[in-house]
Amino acid sequence: MKKKLRLILIWSLISLLLQLGVYSLLNNQVQKVLAPPAPSRPITRQLKATIPGADLTNIQISYAKDYLAYSENGTLKVFNLKKQTIVFEKEPPTTNDETLGVLTYQWLPDRNTLLYFYAQKNPNPITYVTVYPPKTESQTIQPPVEPKTEDPNQKTVNEVPKVVTKEVPVQPRIEKRYGNPQITELYTLELPDSDEDTAPDDRFNQTIDQFPAGGEIEEWVVSTTTNLMFLTIKNGSTEQLMEIDVMKNVRTLNKSGETIDNMAASDRYGTLYLDSNVGTTEQVIALNGSKRQIISKNVNDRILGIRDGKVYIGEVENDMLIEIKTTTDLSEVKSNPSLKTEWEGSIPFNKNLRTLIGAEGQMVVYDHQTAYIITAGQLKEVKLHGDENYVSVDGAELIQLTRDGTSTLAELQPLEP
Repeated sequence: MKKKLRLILIWSLISLLLQLGVYSLLNNQVQKVLAPPAPSRPITRQLKATIPGADLTNIQISYAKDYLAYSENGTLKVFNLKKQTIVFEKEPPTTNDETLGVLTYQWLPDRNTLLYFYAQKNPNPITYVTVYPPKTESQTIQPPVEPKTEDPNQKTVNEVPKVVTKEVPVQPRIEKRYGNPQITELYTLELPDSDEDTAPDDRFNQTIDQFPAGGEIEEWVVSTTTNLMFLTIKNGSTEQLMEIDVMKNVRTLNKSGETIDNMAASDRYGTLYLDSNVGTTEQVIALNGSKRQIISKNVNDRILGIRDGKVYIGEVENDMLIEIKTTTDLSEVKSNPSLKTEWEGSIPFNKNLRTLIGAEGQMVVYDHQTAYIITAGQLKEVKLHGDENYVSVDGAELIQLTRDGTSTLAELQPLEP
C-alpha cells in the first residue's frame, strides 16, 4: 500500500512539474508577442549607395537602417539601400499648389513603417442638401365680415367673426452646406524586409476633417506604446496643437494664443512635454489630456526629448546650450518636479541644429559639419564629412550624402563619438 502511494505521489509531482514547464513556456511566448524585447543595441550598417536625384530633402532613415525616405520636387520617395532602387513614390496631386501632396512623414521608431499625411483639394467643398419640413403647416384664415343693415328697432350686437384653420402643403427647400476645401489623410506605409521583392503596403488610415486648409505641420511626435500622435499645425498667424488617438478621435489641446516651440511624447504614458508660450509667459509643461502641469518656469529651459523614463531639459542662453537637466517620466506628473543636472558646459544650440536623445541616453546636437555628443556627462566633438549629414533617431547611424552630378552618394556608418 505504501509503495502504491509513493508511486502515485511521484507521478503527481512529475505531472505538476511538466504542467509548470508548459505554462512557463506559453507565458514566455505570449510575452514575446505582446511586448517583444528591445534589442540590446540599435541596428547599424556600413554600406554605400547611389541615389538617383541631386535635390533630396527631409532625409529620414528607417528603423532597420535599410530604407531611406526623402522628398524630391514635392514627391515622397522611399529608397531600398541594399538593392539600390526606389520602391515607393507618392506624387502631389498638382504641381501648382505647394500646400498639397505629402505634408510630412515619419518612420516609427521600432519597425520599418512610415507614416505620412497627404493633402488634396476637396472636389465638393460646397454641397446642396434638400431639407424637408413637416408635410403641412397650420394657416389661420379669417373670413370677411358681411355688412349688415342697421335696424333702429334692434339692439347692437358685437358679433365675433368665425376663424377657420386649415392645413396647407409646404414645399421642400435647398440649403447650401460648406465643408473643408482640403481633404487631409493619414496613411501607413509598411515596408517588407529589404531583401524581399514584395511591394510596400500603402494603407489609408483616416481623414482628418479638422485639419485647416493650407496648414503646415511644424512638429509631429508619436507615442507608439500608447498609440497617440501630436501635431502642431501653423496656419497663417494661428497655431493648433492636435491629438489623434488609436480610435481615430481628433481634438485640439492648446490654449488660445499659445505657441509651441518644441515637444516630446512619453512612450510609456502618452504624456506630452512641450515649450509653451502664452503672451510673455514661457514655460515647459506636461500635458495629459486637458490636465497641465508646470515642469519648469525658467524662460531659458527647453524640452530636448524623452528616453527610457527620463525627460531631458536643456538650458539655453544666447544660442548656447549650457546645461542638461533631467526629471523622471511618471504616470502621474506633478508640478515643479526636481531637476537633476546631467551636464554643464557650452555648445552651439540654434534653429539650424538638430537635437535627439540616443538609444543609450546620449545627447546628440549636430549640423552638417559637426556633431556634439554628450554621454554620461562627457562631451565629444565629431567632425562630419559629406555635403549633408544626418543622424538616425536612435543616435546610432550616420548618413553622409554627397552630390555627384544628377545623383547623390549615400554612405552609412555607425556614429562613433
